[in-house]
Amino acid sequence: MRTRRAIPLIASCALIAAISGAGYRAQTPSRFEPADFRSGAWLKGNTHTHTLESDGDSPPRDVALWYKRNHYDFLVISDHNVWVDPALLADLVDSSFLLIPGEEVTTSFDKKPVHVNGLNVPRVIQPVTDVTLLGTVQRNVDAVRAVAGVPHINHPNFGWALGREVLAKVRNDKLIEIHNGHPLVHNEGGGDSPGMEAVWDHLLSGGKRIYGIAVDDAHHFKGEFAQNRANPGRGWVVVRAGKREASSILSQMEAGRFYASTGVELDSLNVGTRTMSIHARRRGDFKYTTEFIGRHGTILDRTGGNTATYTLRGGETYVRARVTDSGGAVAWIQPVFVRP
Repeated sequence: MRTRRAIPLIASCALIAAISGAGYRAQTPSRFEPADFRSGAWLKGNTHTHTLESDGDSPPRDVALWYKRNHYDFLVISDHNVWVDPALLADLVDSSFLLIPGEEVTTSFDKKPVHVNGLNVPRVIQPVTDVTLLGTVQRNVDAVRAVAGVPHINHPNFGWALGREVLAKVRNDKLIEIHNGHPLVHNEGGGDSPGMEAVWDHLLSGGKRIYGIAVDDAHHFKGEFAQNRANPGRGWVVVRAGKREASSILSQMEAGRFYASTGVELDSLNVGTRTMSIHARRRGDFKYTTEFIGRHGTILDRTGGNTATYTLRGGETYVRARVTDSGGAVAWIQPVFVRP
């Protein structure tokens, strides 16, 4: 009969101590930071458009009416270095439509355009310059913050003005245009200049918390609607907000509780502890492709169908998603950051 060799008492105690904490740590699964996309309602809006007050072709009333008639929930009129008083259009505001005052603070540095939108600003903001390109961008972002407005940096590839190295160093900004409907802004990049989605992933991968918006940057409400004209309806955001009020909408945008779109609509977006689920709204016989994207723009998963779910595998720092329909329209779901 064989007998088991006894483990010495001292060795046994040492083993227990190691397992209990001295030399051992249980692996905690990574998890998404809390992201509530269930409370409130989806509100569709545009934060960048122009009127006759600067370089648009229609008066503010006609512009606002276009968006109201096309079922937008809110609009920011953002003329160049002009503040359009929303009180002049107060009769258009009701329980279904909100006007948020804004301005496209417009200047340049060394012939490079620097355009920073100010959302919910109380008056006109005078553009400022600095001795560097970065300093010029930063001073205009700071000018918007100084009046309790919300800044977003407009069309960085317009005039190939703002590269990712400059954008990475700007402080106190949370929103950047990744899609702009104007035909001259180079959303997709070109040559040795990356497109705006790649720039966005560069910023996120470097640790910057910034959210991507889509706008139409409309100037042309009259005449032909064509690809070579800056027409409305080419890009917007859909925000999960508790109230149709500027403070509620903009605070949710700066927290990433929205998606940007050129035509794809969502029925639901849910983020749990370890899963992200997206349900795109069906339109006719269109088909859908969902891509979940992580650090450095890596495609983490790709699936067909209008419903898609991603479960954390470990090692992610953020996960965002892009839903593309078979007609080429896109919805960009904001990055949700991951706790190790």
